[in-house]
Amino acid sequence: MSEVELSRERAEDVLFRAGYWLLFALIMLPIVVVFVTSFQRGQYLTFPPHGFSLQWYRQFFASAEWLSAVRDSVVIGVGASVLSTVLGVMGSLAVQRSDSTLARVLPPIILLPLLLPPVVIGLTLLIYFNRIGFTNTYLNIIVAHTLWATPLVFFVMQSVFARFDWDLRDAGMDLGARPSRVFYHVVLPNVRGGVLISAVVAFIVSLQEFIMAMFLKSYGVQTVPVLAWTSLQSSLTPLVSVVSTFLVAVSIIGVLVSAALMNMEWLAERL
Repeated sequence: MSEVELSRERAEDVLFRAGYWLLFALIMLPIVVVFVTSFQRGQYLTFPPHGFSLQWYRQFFASAEWLSAVRDSVVIGVGASVLSTVLGVMGSLAVQRSDSTLARVLPPIILLPLLLPPVVIGLTLLIYFNRIGFTNTYLNIIVAHTLWATPLVFFVMQSVFARFDWDLRDAGMDLGARPSRVFYHVVLPNVRGGVLISAVVAFIVSLQEFIMAMFLKSYGVQTVPVLAWTSLQSSLTPLVSVVSTFLVAVSIIGVLVSAALMNMEWLAERL
C-alpha cells in the first residue's frame, strides 16, 4: 500500500471518528443541559445554573398534581404496551405464516399510523369518541397510543419471527397439539426476548407521546408531557427540567433493559 493510500485511509478514519463524536455530542448535549438545570437553585430556568439544589426534586415529589400525572402516564403506558404488544405479535405471526395477498398488503397498512401526523390521529379520535359518547380518558389515550405503538411492535416481531425455526412449530402441530398450545409452549419461549423488547419500546413511546394525549386529556387525567407543556405556559421553572430528566431516565432504563434482554437471548442461543 502506497503512502498516499495510507494517508487517505488515516484521513477517512479521522473524519469518521470526528463525525461519530459530533453526532454523540449533538445527542448528549440537550440531555446534559436538562440534567444540570434540574439541580438549579433559583426560580427561573437558566444555563449555566448560578447554584445547585435539590429543591425542585423535593417540590416534584411533594406535588400531588405531578405524582398524579406520573400515575396516569404509567397506567396509560402499561395499557398501551400490553394492547399493542398483543396486537403486534398476533399480526406479525399471521403475516409470517401466510402467503396470501392480504399478508403482503398488511405491512404497509400497519405502517400507516406512523406516517400520519399525530395531530390528525388525535383530532380524528377526539371527534369519533365524542360522537359515540366514549368519555373514558384513560381508554381513549390508550387506544390512541396503541395505534402508534402497534406498528413498532409489528416490525420488531417481524425481524424476530424471521429468525425463528418454524420447523419446531410444525413438529408440535404434527404431534397433534392445538395451535394455541404450540404457540405458548414452543413459539413464545423462543421469542420472548423480542416480545419483552417490543413491550418496553411501546411503553416508552406511550410515556413520551404528547400531541394525541393533549387532544384527548381531561381535567382529571393528563400525562406527564401534557402537564409539562401546561406548566411551561405559565412559567419556565427548573421543575420542567426535573420532569424531562425523569422521562430521559425512563427511556435510558428501557434501552438498558432491552439491551440486557437481547444479550441474554444471544447468550442462551450459544449455550
